[in-house]
Amino acid sequence: MLGDCRLETLRKRRSHKWRLYPGDVLPAFVAEMDFDLAAPIALAVAAAMAIGDCGYGDKGELGDAFAAFAEKRLHWSPDPARVYAIPDVMTGVAEVLHAVTPNGSGVVINPPVYQPFFYRIRQTGRQVVEAPLRRGDDGRYDLDLDAVDRALATEGVAAYLLCNPHNPAGRVWSREQLTTAADLCQRHGALLIVDEIHAPLALSGAEHVPFLSLDHAQSERAVSFTSASKAWNIPGLKCGVAIAGSADMCAVLDERWEALLPGQLGVLGSVAAFADSLPWLDALLAQLDENRGLLARLLAEQLPGVRYVPPEASFLAWLDCRALGLGDDPAAAFLDRGRVALSAGPGFGTQGRGFARLNMGTSPELIAEAVRRMALALA
Repeated sequence: MLGDCRLETLRKRRSHKWRLYPGDVLPAFVAEMDFDLAAPIALAVAAAMAIGDCGYGDKGELGDAFAAFAEKRLHWSPDPARVYAIPDVMTGVAEVLHAVTPNGSGVVINPPVYQPFFYRIRQTGRQVVEAPLRRGDDGRYDLDLDAVDRALATEGVAAYLLCNPHNPAGRVWSREQLTTAADLCQRHGALLIVDEIHAPLALSGAEHVPFLSLDHAQSERAVSFTSASKAWNIPGLKCGVAIAGSADMCAVLDERWEALLPGQLGVLGSVAAFADSLPWLDALLAQLDENRGLLARLLAEQLPGVRYVPPEASFLAWLDCRALGLGDDPAAAFLDRGRVALSAGPGFGTQGRGFARLNMGTSPELIAEAVRRMALALA
């Protein structure tokens, strides 16, 4: 189902991942996997193309398809009427911030965190307020809820943007942590926005808890965002999912309908993903479970100076390369000397200096090749 990820085939693709660098560079940076599409998604898009169904996007069956998926896989039964089709998660986040928070207000985030959190918040005219994750002696990250409390108490702060599962740390926050975060937002009168785009990708040993499944009073001022784009590798189809926690939040999304029009092919592909592509997802999760263990073994053998905690979710590996002596941006050295492209750690915040993010959503063979090239950069 996943294909063999042969380089000669992958290099025929024209997405950003395969066109940014010269042909001698192995791309392992942007969060885009190398696997073949799930057959139901490809068929749904092809069928739409065959009849010219490429007009303005309509939610269609997405609410019911996502609700059924959430009940089956996430143990949560959202109201399909509160499920909205949007272009992508970050556009939805930005529009909600525009609608609900004052211009110039602060938005709390937990770095190191997904790079667009920083610049998209600033582009909305809001201010980034950091409550960094706490990193233990074992390299494992955790929410620092005391830091979150202090950040929310900062004058002018109006919202908390929480990433769960966390990118790049790979953590899946517990029910207790989410409840405490909600309590803090309620106490400080802050809007809570939850980015759950990696939710379908919780791996063996971890359980994702959707925030809106908690039945917390903070849901009245909360919106969750997710998508089929990461789990089924269809970001180019342009469709995300917003779930409003209350009628008031529904009104916010309804009012901004024109700015939130999804891609029609994205809606159809997402319905096919949530409704008909669970066997493909299961195959993917099994492969990612294998890949995270393989990466640990390869790094121990070839790059023992790299510290790596296997993620609890998704296909992104956060690598502590500070012991290698490659400076603040080891990804630059890996690219220049090893011809392998990783995501630069400093882009995830100052806490990412000396780190790099590796995309392991590919075949074991290409993971091995990426590590080989990284080791070559040190040689």
